[in-house]
This record gives sequence, C-alpha cells and structure tokens, in this order.
Amino acid sequence: MTDIINGLGRATAYGALGVVLLVLGIFLIDALTPGKLGRQIWEERNRNAALLLSSAMLGIGGIVFTSIWTTYEDFGKGLASTAAFGLLGLVMMAVAFLVVDLVTPGKLGATLVEREPHPAVWVTASCNLAVSAIVSASIA
Repeated sequence: MTDIINGLGRATAYGALGVVLLVLGIFLIDALTPGKLGRQIWEERNRNAALLLSSAMLGIGGIVFTSIWTTYEDFGKGLASTAAFGLLGLVMMAVAFLVVDLVTPGKLGATLVEREPHPAVWVTASCNLAVSAIVSASIA
C-alpha cells in the first residue's frame, strides 16, 4: 500500500509541475503575440492563435513526459530535472520564435494571430514541436 501512496504523491508533484510549465507556456505565447491570447482563442475563435498555443502545449507536454519517463531514481533529482528541462524547452521555443521573426518579413507575432489562416503558423508550430523533440532527445 505504501508503494501506491508514494506513487500517488510523486504523480501529484510531477502533475503540478507539468501544469505550472504549461501555464508558463501560455504566458510565453501570450507575451510573444499581440493582444490577449485567451480572448483571441476563446472569444474570437482565432485558429492561428489556437494552433500556435496547441503546438507549444504539446511540446512542453512531450518534454515533461520524456523527463518523467527517464527520471532519476532520486525523486528530488527527477523533479528538478523535469523543471530544468521544461524551462529550457520554453526558453528554446522563445529563442526559435525570435530567430524565425528575424529571418522572415513583418512581425511574426502579429502574423500568427491574424484572423485569416496563415502558413507561417504551421511553420512556427512545427518549430515548437521540433525544439521540444530536440530537448526531449537530450534528456538522458
């Protein structure tokens, strides 16, 4: 029975950390794009903004999953590793966003939240997933 209770405690801690990282991802995408992201997605039904945010959430989720899956025997070290790799993923997504913004015409953030579908959103979403795959692969 103690194994189950211990497992539930660890799952709760990892789950809470995962939720915190996802929320940070929402704030990150909101900071990189003009306007209020929540309003654009839920009120204006902006599919570009939704795809961009979804790719970031999937990417962070993948990093957290990989970190937990390959976690250290030491729970504290595993939790710290998950936090570190999750934060690294967020930073790397922001850096990739800024690099794409530099090498493309216009302001990427504004383009990504246009009401009309725009191909740049697919490129940026793919970049989010690629960055998260790279960070996930580096977890050992």
